[in-house]
Amino acid sequence: MVSSPLSEGLTVPSCPSCEGSWLAAELYQSWQQRQPPLEPELVPPSIDIDYQPAPLDARAALCPDCGCYLSRAKVGLRTPFYVERCGNCGGVWCDRGEWQVLTALGLHTQIEKLFSSDWQLKSREVDYARRERQATIEKLGEALARQVFELAEQLENHPNGDFGVAYLMRRFEK
Repeated sequence: MVSSPLSEGLTVPSCPSCEGSWLAAELYQSWQQRQPPLEPELVPPSIDIDYQPAPLDARAALCPDCGCYLSRAKVGLRTPFYVERCGNCGGVWCDRGEWQVLTALGLHTQIEKLFSSDWQLKSREVDYARRERQATIEKLGEALARQVFELAEQLENHPNGDFGVAYLMRRFEK
């Protein structure tokens, strides 16, 4: 491991061969406290960043400090990746490029949130909505899908929108 700067004021041990970085809990927390407070959404609305995970991203790993297994938190991009954290000492492992993606998403100052059940649930919901939207476009075509999305938004925002949805459902029960 060699010392490498990840962000201003945050120099961490990095592996020269895999280009991963180890953020020891105390070091990361100390850096975190010096950062301006951020309150991003639970899951960023745009998680459509083109990122290719490291080859060993899907493999189990051991903590470089205490030797315990690292737990994983999925970051749901177009191609998802996993950030690993030690449940024993709290250190975080970022594979090559993951820190940069976390920074772009505004999550680098609050990595611990990735490991919460709320974040993981919301992330799955966002991913499901993205896949559902893409399937709608593929089945209906871009133009008709856009009209469906616009109508859905209008009905959601209308005080009697449920009546419109019920009408459409009755039309398709025939």
